[in-house]
Order: sequence, then C-alpha cells, then structure tokens
Amino acid sequence: MDAGRLVYVMGPSGAGKDSVIGFARDACDPERVVFAHRYITRPVVADAENHIALTEREFTARVAAGWFALHWESHGLRYGIGCEVDSWIASGRTVVVNGSRAYLPDAMRRYPSLLPVLVTAPVAVLEARLQARARASDGDLRRRLDRTVELMGADDRIVEIDNSTTLAAAGQALLGLLLSDRVSS
Repeated sequence: MDAGRLVYVMGPSGAGKDSVIGFARDACDPERVVFAHRYITRPVVADAENHIALTEREFTARVAAGWFALHWESHGLRYGIGCEVDSWIASGRTVVVNGSRAYLPDAMRRYPSLLPVLVTAPVAVLEARLQARARASDGDLRRRLDRTVELMGADDRIVEIDNSTTLAAAGQALLGLLLSDRVSS
C-alpha cells in the first residue's frame, strides 16, 4: 500500500476550521480518511473542538517523551498532534489535522508532501464568530483578529477554502479535496 498524506488545515481564529473539518469528517470513510485529535492545554467545553485536554505538566511530559508528531504554542495555549498520525500515513491513509499557520514551516519540514489548506473568512465574519462563541480561553479578541501570519514556502501549494457563506459550501470544498486525486499526489 502506498503511503498516505497529511492534510494540514489552518486559518485564523473564527474562520470555522473545526466546523469545516467536522462537516468533512461526517461524510468521509474512516478507513480512508482519518481525522487526528489535538491535545490542548485547554479544558473541554460544549460545542467546541473535540480535543484531548491536558494540563501544562502532562503536555510537557508528552513532549519530553516524544509522543507528539507536531506541537506548538499559540495564544497562551499548547497544541499537539500525536505520533499515531505517522502510523496512519504509513498505512496509506489521508490524515487531516487542525494546524497552526505559524507552525506550517515546521510541519512542512517533518511532512514534505503535506497539503496545506487555508480556511478563510472576512474580518467582520471572524469577529462576529469570535464574539458569539465567547470562549474565555480566546483571550483578547482584537489581538486574535489583528494577528497575521506569513505563509512563506507554501504559497504555491496552499488550497484556500472560503468559509464566509454556508458551512455546506466550505465543507463540500474540503470534502471534495479529501476525495480527490490531489491528496494522493
């Protein structure tokens, strides 16, 4: 069986990455496309990302043990993707992760064939979504909205998905990409 591929979904806070990923996840064959959980130093809250909550101490111990394939810090939180993704890729699966724009160069070094996907929406849409979710761990919304990240080194490979209209439209765009030949090339 040929090796699979990592699909690295990223975008600004409020772009709707979790919703777009969730839409595609519900429609994909789990034998073919695997969606990795993130480990985050944030408590689990209803109607938010389905992640594995770790304490700062637990997270640090897992980093030291080498149990994360990818890990980064953003907005005062720590995020990790478990090494299980390497087994899934080796077994020929397409693996979808919710990544960080700032960490993309590091992820590309570890996974040279990764396919970067940027979920976007206009600033007004981002602001409305962030205000509506009112999650304490989001911190200063203005700082989140003003944060820009240069996506150097991947410009020619990035697939952009606009999530400013309906979730179905953006979700179908990601789903179509995951089911296309593009992820296997």
